[in-house]
This record gives sequence, C-alpha cells and structure tokens, in this order.
Amino acid sequence: MADKKKKKLTPVQQEYQTLASHIEPKRPVAVNCLRAFLSGGLICVIGQAIEEMFVHWGGFDHKTAGGPTVAVLILISVILTSCGVYDKIAQWAGAGTAVPVTGFANSMSSSAIEHRAEGLVLGVGASMFQLAGSVIVFGVAAAFIIGVIHVIIDLL
Repeated sequence: MADKKKKKLTPVQQEYQTLASHIEPKRPVAVNCLRAFLSGGLICVIGQAIEEMFVHWGGFDHKTAGGPTVAVLILISVILTSCGVYDKIAQWAGAGTAVPVTGFANSMSSSAIEHRAEGLVLGVGASMFQLAGSVIVFGVAAAFIIGVIHVIIDLL
C-alpha cells in the first residue's frame, strides 16, 4: 500500500492538463514570500512601536504593555477592515497580514460586517464565529492542556 499507483489519464484528460498548464498563470513564489515577510514584519514593527509608546508615555513596563498593545492592534485592524482598507492591503501582502493577531481580528470583523443585515444575534453574533470559531476552540483547548501539563510538572 506504500506505493500507490497513479491513475492513468485518458487522452482527453491529458490534453486538458496540458492546456491548463499552459494557460495557468505562473505564481511568483519568491515575490509573494517577500511581500508576506515585509508586511508581517511591518505589522510587528508597528506593534513594537505601540508597545514602546505604552512603556514610555503610559507608565507600563514591558511585561504589562503587551495586553494594551494587542488591543490597539485589534482596534486598528477592525477599523481598517470596516473601511475596506485591510482587504486591499491583504491582497498585496498575502499571508503576511493573515498570521498576526490583526489577521484574526480582520477575519472576525469582516464576517460580522458581511452578515450584519441578518441581525445582531443571528447575523453578527453567529457569523463572526464561523471562521474564527475553530481558532478560538483550538486556543482554549491548547491552553487547557498546557495548563494541566504545567500543574502536573509543578506537583512533581
């Protein structure tokens, strides 16, 4: 079972595959990776600048400035999403905008904005968790498992 046999293509399927490979645009992988790296890095630099502002002007230290920094990044992401700017940035940047917390905030807010016509509960409330629900469930489950492991290690 280790070596699966390839399914033989019919002449029509082979012709279609050949035609499709010639028509399909080539993906600029290196450029896409560079854009994702730069955009994700820029988001992190902005986050670091916000954290430094909280430390410098807000009276926080580096340990306590993380929470407000994430809240500000989420707020900026939601505002940019509601104005339609975040999606344009994401089209250019690709995965660089999807990975940080701003991408998570974008996915939840864009889903809520899209379904607002269906009402607050069934539209906004239910729909914003369709996409992000699996991330939240995984985060809660992972945090619980890590917490149990931490307690077990502390007891030893």
